[in-house]
Amino acid sequence: MTQNGDNCSCQECLRKTSIFEYLTDEELVAFNDSRYQTKYKAGEIIFKQGTAITHIMSFTSGLAKVYIEGYNNRDLILQIIKPGSLIGGPGVLVDNMHHFSVSAITDSTACFIDINEYKKSLNNNTEFAIASLKEINSQHIENFNKFISLTQKQMQGRIADAIIYLSDEIFNSNSYDMTISRQDLADLTAMSKESAIRILKEFKDDKIIQLNHNKIEILNVDKLRRFSEIG
Repeated sequence: MTQNGDNCSCQECLRKTSIFEYLTDEELVAFNDSRYQTKYKAGEIIFKQGTAITHIMSFTSGLAKVYIEGYNNRDLILQIIKPGSLIGGPGVLVDNMHHFSVSAITDSTACFIDINEYKKSLNNNTEFAIASLKEINSQHIENFNKFISLTQKQMQGRIADAIIYLSDEIFNSNSYDMTISRQDLADLTAMSKESAIRILKEFKDDKIIQLNHNKIEILNVDKLRRFSEIG
């Protein structure tokens, strides 16, 4: 894990995921002894769907996307992750298989902790196990809400949801650089790239958003949220 760009121990790291606060000093030492840190360039694969799970990932800098590789080369982005995220997946306690892929959106760094040390802490540390379960359940709830959006909302509602998600959950601002590509936006909303671009233009023409190259600014939050609500 990193602290101010330097390789430091898990005990000292300022970017570790919040649930690590429930680990004992002994467990943090074990995590630190088993971990390694890797840097990724934008576009590089971090986890590959269908491969074996040997480590869990503590994401420490940059942005990355978690996505399902579907049929006919179509991907569905489940979430965008930022520093502080812990990624393992449903296969950790089931079949030791990655059921989604993760790739870097921007230049990123991540720490990888041996899956056996993670499982040992789940077995021996009740508070850590409960915190991990809460984190996993929160992700499941987000995915359930996303599936409702993708299956029951029209394209305007889905694009509105994506813009609000990026604003509220990822960039914490109504004005941000679209570091994700137009194709990523399409994969986030389960539509074609052409349709996503068309809806963005409609929102721009209606003065709901302002687009300047890769920078987006929400001009009318109420109207955007209205599109989200009515779908």
